[in-house]
Amino acid sequence: MKNFKKIILYITPYWGRVSLNVLFNFLSVIFSLFSLTMVIPFLSILFNTEQKVYELEPLRLSIDSIKNNFYYYINLLIDNYGEVYALVFISLLVVVTSLFKNGFKYLALYHLAPVRNGVVKDIRNAIYKKTIDLPLSYHSKERKGDIISRMTNDVYQIEISVISSLAMVFRDPMTIIVYLGSLMIMSPHLTLFVLILLPIAGLIIGRIAKTLKSTALRSQNKLGMILSVMEETLSGLRIIKAFNAEDKMNKRFFSLNSFFTRVMNKMYRRQDMASPVSEFLGTMVFIIIMWYGGSLVLSGEGSLSPEGFIGYLAIFSQIIQPSKTFTQAYYNIQKGMASADRIDEVLAAEITVKEEPGALPKVSFDSDITFKNVSFKYEEEYVLKNINLTIKKGQKVALVGQSGAGKSTFVDLIPRFYDATNGEILMDGTPIRKIKIKNLRALMGNVNQEPILFNDTFFNNIAFGKTNVSDEEVIRAAKIANAHDFIVRNPLGYYTNIGDRGGKLSGGQRQRISIARAVLNNPPILILDEATSSLDTESEKLVQEALLNIMENRTSIVVAHRLSTIINADVICVMHEGEIVEKGNHQELLARDGIYKKLHTLQMFS
Repeated sequence: MKNFKKIILYITPYWGRVSLNVLFNFLSVIFSLFSLTMVIPFLSILFNTEQKVYELEPLRLSIDSIKNNFYYYINLLIDNYGEVYALVFISLLVVVTSLFKNGFKYLALYHLAPVRNGVVKDIRNAIYKKTIDLPLSYHSKERKGDIISRMTNDVYQIEISVISSLAMVFRDPMTIIVYLGSLMIMSPHLTLFVLILLPIAGLIIGRIAKTLKSTALRSQNKLGMILSVMEETLSGLRIIKAFNAEDKMNKRFFSLNSFFTRVMNKMYRRQDMASPVSEFLGTMVFIIIMWYGGSLVLSGEGSLSPEGFIGYLAIFSQIIQPSKTFTQAYYNIQKGMASADRIDEVLAAEITVKEEPGALPKVSFDSDITFKNVSFKYEEEYVLKNINLTIKKGQKVALVGQSGAGKSTFVDLIPRFYDATNGEILMDGTPIRKIKIKNLRALMGNVNQEPILFNDTFFNNIAFGKTNVSDEEVIRAAKIANAHDFIVRNPLGYYTNIGDRGGKLSGGQRQRISIARAVLNNPPILILDEATSSLDTESEKLVQEALLNIMENRTSIVVAHRLSTIINADVICVMHEGEIVEKGNHQELLARDGIYKKLHTLQMFS
């Protein structure tokens, strides 16, 4: 129930609404009780067994005083107008109390609606924010489909299972307590017998519900795997068709879906057992109370009159339904707690890249970036080992080497997408861990091998992350990136939607939009991670020209696959198995006759 307490904490901002809900529920229950107790005087008049009361007592807040004065006015009605008018009066009183009961019930639900929806909104916001705040290392280990499942289906399960049960959690226990209190006043002896039977029934129901949570957790995990397969299928549909792998993917999906179906069947059978079991046990308890209470009335041992016992049964019968719905709520909460556990795994995940207390603001890059004995590992094996390098302001530094040499990891450490395992990175003499993360990343522009665009317009993709950007600024950035000409050929120009991930554009066009986005930020440091490696020759020429435009007067760190693109770099670092094994300019490295010359020779003759 630890996670249920966490969900309850989300209710804290809505305590005003919750208090009103509790108040109106209490008033609804009180008026419901009044309408039920009217059955006793109604029956006493009907069977001519009513109490004869001819003196008013001073009005006190006690059952005896209220009962005495009520019967006094009933007797006045009977004496002056007859028994039929008294029955009409009681009937009208029941209608009025019923009106108040249902009016307060609606007001209780009216104030509960913002609580239910607000809590779900806050949980969604919390998990979305945490997903964004978590480092890239977390997302590299998790399935995207499973994270999406937690953000959508698991939150939905909490909404329909836990939050929707709040009405019953707030109302039904109060209803049971108030009704039991009235029954205790009517007959303490018989009510003590009731209090023995009800916990036994509750224990049986609780044992049935105990395994529901584990079954629900298995179903939610399996659904996360299903969504992961769907996400991979949609992302890789071209490859699936190209390699005739439709049957293989269908078999994989059908197998997961069949297992999920079996688990869901098991869960629903457990859940559906709640209603019939609770109803059967309620009926059993009711029959036992009828037998025991009836025997007390017949023997004259109890304090109840026959009409009082019928009223007692009428009130007790109203306990069965809230007990039943409260049982259903308990089942729903057990089911929802499985989703709460999965969501809590994300919310409790450690944010390894943290901003240190007292981090310094930084708005300019003045001298250099220095790597001092920097090493990094993802799991057990080191990807970077003892990197020592100084990148001076205005330099163009290139990183080359075979795939897996650690080039991309090297550039990911500078904006703190990851933190170095050993050593430290300094900017202008200050460790980057002591610089505010937003300030640090604002000094850098990133252009990656795979351009990441959003299902939005050209304008919003270029202006992404900035506010109050003018059309002139966006157009200027697009022109520098050689993107303006193909943008304006679209019917809506810069306000044309580019499709999911820029699917309406060619690879070269997507990359130039990505470059325009970096240009608009006007960063002093530019990080280019194999920005042209996936392009054809013509697109590469246009993108390379755009890159040369934005590299002017900037510090540039270039991860290069094609050596022809970094010949003019000030410093070329050759990386091999996580280490910088050679360093110098193009001519110096060729003269050394080392790894760089071998790579250059291979590309020249390939």
